Amino acid sequence: MFSWLKPNPIKKLQTKHKQLTEQAFKAQRDGNIREYSRLTSEAENIQKDIDQATHSE
Repeated sequence: MFSWLKPNPIKKLQTKHKQLTEQAFKAQRDGNIREYSRLTSEAENIQKDIDQATHSE
């Protein structure tokens, strides 16, 4: 009945992924390649979680 009130875990993951990719972009532009690599790797892991969650629905 009140399913629209429940938080959407996929939406939360998508928001986190977007934030990480933006931070990675900024790190790359600043020349901080190690931070860029770390953030990109983290974003890729979150994308895998998003893919799994959308395929399991």
